Amino acid sequence: MTFNPDSDIRGGRVSKRGRNVGMGVGGGSIGVVLVVLLISQLTGVDLTGVVQGGGGAGPAPVEDQALERCLTGEDANADVDCRMQAAATSLDDFWATQLDGYTAPEMVLFSQSVSTRCGNATSAVGPFYCPPDQTVYIDTSFYDELRSRFGASAGPLAQLYVVAHEWGHHIQELTGTMDQLDRSRTGPTSDGVRLELQADCYAGAWVGAASTITDDQGRTRLEPVTEDQLRDAIDAAEAIGDDRIQQQTQGQVQPETWTHGSSEQRVTWFQRGVSQGVGACDTFSASDAELAG
Repeated sequence: MTFNPDSDIRGGRVSKRGRNVGMGVGGGSIGVVLVVLLISQLTGVDLTGVVQGGGGAGPAPVEDQALERCLTGEDANADVDCRMQAAATSLDDFWATQLDGYTAPEMVLFSQSVSTRCGNATSAVGPFYCPPDQTVYIDTSFYDELRSRFGASAGPLAQLYVVAHEWGHHIQELTGTMDQLDRSRTGPTSDGVRLELQADCYAGAWVGAASTITDDQGRTRLEPVTEDQLRDAIDAAEAIGDDRIQQQTQGQVQPETWTHGSSEQRVTWFQRGVSQGVGACDTFSASDAELAG
């Protein structure tokens, strides 16, 4: 999926933050619990070693820098940071038409480590959404890891899928979905998996509509998705399924421990969003059989 070179991509609340140093250490907090439950939406890695809660002196303040160089779709096609800016702008326009009272999240691009109201995190956790901040955090080097660690091609639409998935979690925060979860269970039909699959479906819904979204001059920001580009996003969804990751890291699959969904589940719900839109994304009302695809 490529951006119309002449389109205006300004608008998303995106900034870039330098590396934080001197990360604080200390006991846990509600924010840290939220991080452990909700971040690393794509990797499923153990966060206990890379997320630290409040306490200590904490990191020195780091000033966010706006992506002022990112102006057009041509910039987005050439530069990954500008691609994130363009994605945020398009996602905001899309969700403003889908959700009454929509408010845009912020997106922070960081390198190596970052301090948030959910705690301090390193790049090892992958892209994540922090509910207390209402902010999406991405170290774009994750896309290299998507290729090297997970074996995905990680082209532009796969990258946009990652962003759109995290935007889905912001929608779940705005609608109160996150507050209604039963966090006591894991497994293919657990609330945690339903949350992730809904975010995948929301991402698909945006992909399905993105080429119709225009800038203030009436120019579409994104060109129609091709079959090869869609396959690229599906490849990413497959690569980060719980079963695929468990097979790679443990040599065995344990469905009872799943928190994000299998490769098949993630692909199914992403494709459902692409073809049917936001109204088809109620994973919490789906039967166990329907959820499993």
